[in-house]
Amino acid sequence: MAPSKSVLLRFEGKDGQFRLTVDPSEQFTSLLSQILDKLPQSTDSKSIVLSNKPHGGEDRLLSSLKGITIERVGLKHGDKLYLKYNEQAPMNGHSKVAPSTSAQPHNSSNRLNGLPIVPTEDFLIAPPPLTSPTATIKSPWEVVQQSPLDNRLDKQDGKIPRKRDQKMCRHGPKGMCDYCMPLEPYAPEYLADKKIKHLSFHSYLRKINSATNKPELKSSYMPPLSEPYYRCQPSAITLQPQPYRMVDHVEFASPALINSLLDFWRSSGAQRLGFLYGRYEEYTEVPLGIKAVVEAIYEPPQVDEVDGVSLQEWENEKEVDEVARLCGLQKVGVIVTDLIDAGVGDGTVVCKRHIDSYFLSSLEIAFAARLQAQNPKPTKWSDTGRFGSNFVTCVLSGDEDGGIAISAFQASNSAVEMIRADIVEPSAEPSVMLVREEEDDGQPSSTRYIPEVFYRRINEYGASVQENAKPSFPVEYLLVTLTHGFPTESTALFNRSDFTIENRDIIGQSQELKTVANKLGVTNTSTGGEKGVRAASDFHLLCFLHRMGVLSRDEEALLCRVAGSHDLADAFQLLNTPGWATLVAILQESGERPPKRSAPFFPEAAHGSLSDGEQLAKRFKGA
Repeated sequence: MAPSKSVLLRFEGKDGQFRLTVDPSEQFTSLLSQILDKLPQSTDSKSIVLSNKPHGGEDRLLSSLKGITIERVGLKHGDKLYLKYNEQAPMNGHSKVAPSTSAQPHNSSNRLNGLPIVPTEDFLIAPPPLTSPTATIKSPWEVVQQSPLDNRLDKQDGKIPRKRDQKMCRHGPKGMCDYCMPLEPYAPEYLADKKIKHLSFHSYLRKINSATNKPELKSSYMPPLSEPYYRCQPSAITLQPQPYRMVDHVEFASPALINSLLDFWRSSGAQRLGFLYGRYEEYTEVPLGIKAVVEAIYEPPQVDEVDGVSLQEWENEKEVDEVARLCGLQKVGVIVTDLIDAGVGDGTVVCKRHIDSYFLSSLEIAFAARLQAQNPKPTKWSDTGRFGSNFVTCVLSGDEDGGIAISAFQASNSAVEMIRADIVEPSAEPSVMLVREEEDDGQPSSTRYIPEVFYRRINEYGASVQENAKPSFPVEYLLVTLTHGFPTESTALFNRSDFTIENRDIIGQSQELKTVANKLGVTNTSTGGEKGVRAASDFHLLCFLHRMGVLSRDEEALLCRVAGSHDLADAFQLLNTPGWATLVAILQESGERPPKRSAPFFPEAAHGSLSDGEQLAKRFKGA
């Protein structure tokens, strides 16, 4: 193949312009040193951002373009890119010195191949604690730190492009009219055509904020969001279906995650609950959408019964969250089973949840609302610094065909605040929610105030009428449905899922050291080597090793990085750490013993020609 011809790229930043002659087959990250030579010495290399437009374009962090070549993005000779970067803060009158890499091990393969080290991923920062749910923050857009995903979606315009209409458009190929101009992300005709039931959160922001904030006109900023607050004698509440959802889609990285949870029900007949650990990513099927990608399911201590689950105290919850953080994950939701075998012997289950009964019971909505209240979403678009929650709830139950199906939901923001204010409570009838009474044991209470609650419905004549919610109302007004699915190509973070799952002693499954030894391939004569390290790509095994406390913090961070990236250089680096050597020694002492060799057979002994003492002597001599 003939070598690719070099091209000239132009760069423009706040300090001027420059040109670089590059090879189209080069990766963007390899241009870092050449770009830094043209920029001021105080430039922070990790903050360099490339964009195709000076304002309102597609911004990409240079360090995030690892593996992407110049010709892949379609850049041609003479094209221009725009640079954005920050300067390092001076320290004692001198430029900032890069921190030592000894405290935090980096990806060794990046150092060996000469490419710059990719900075560690930014994790979601919890919103600042508030002394009161209604306490406001001055200038939240300057104080509140959102997730990197929210920051990226805030910078996108979200416009939906349309092709030129051959019948209605009368202009040339470079013109534009009302029939082909891009649609807003909240355009009702587009949502109806794609059968999108709810707006995404950022599309909802664009819709309610379009009148006050116009970036193209540089108009003033006004925080548009405010959560309902029902704890200080509110006025009457009128329930309406929530038009938006905080998360649009739930994606399970592998079907094995669901099968492992179902195995408990198949073995015991009891229900099971697990917390979902994963990350949030952009969901392109919905304008400015967000999806929760589930990489692991952790099953906390619980008492499982045929008709439900009772959670027990989860002592190591913070430890599991820390392991997930080291793997680049966080707690994104909860999943619970609700299955009853049909009893016909073909594996079918009873369909309990359908349009004529309920999809999420009142007790489950109250449970989901409490979990969402514990995991608020930080956002600069609210004067309190938080709004709603990205926490999702999934249910495994029977469908109309007798199969096992997944359903994903979220409690509405009104449901969260009504549960927090103790206005509603679950009912014995799963399809309705009860409005609490002001009386305590039949006597009027001086401390409890319950406002009037109304909801609107379509009556038998097709008219929209307002109904009083007391004493109960349908649960459909308090939940939001999400879509769910699996990736077309498996890209699971963990490539192993055969280690014993925690807290399953009730069905005879327990986590033991000999199981760890077998998993890592450690025996009296073998240390497992590189294959043993890479076999640790299992979230349940990582949590078990964390509880052992053998590895140091840096060694554990390196192990979690090997489990997620499967990097060979990092695996060999972990093999040479003292913590891993200690772990192998412990497993060799407590792991499986090699089988004993059988005693040799002596024909003389079979005929009785040797005494018992002679047989014993020959046996020891031949051992």
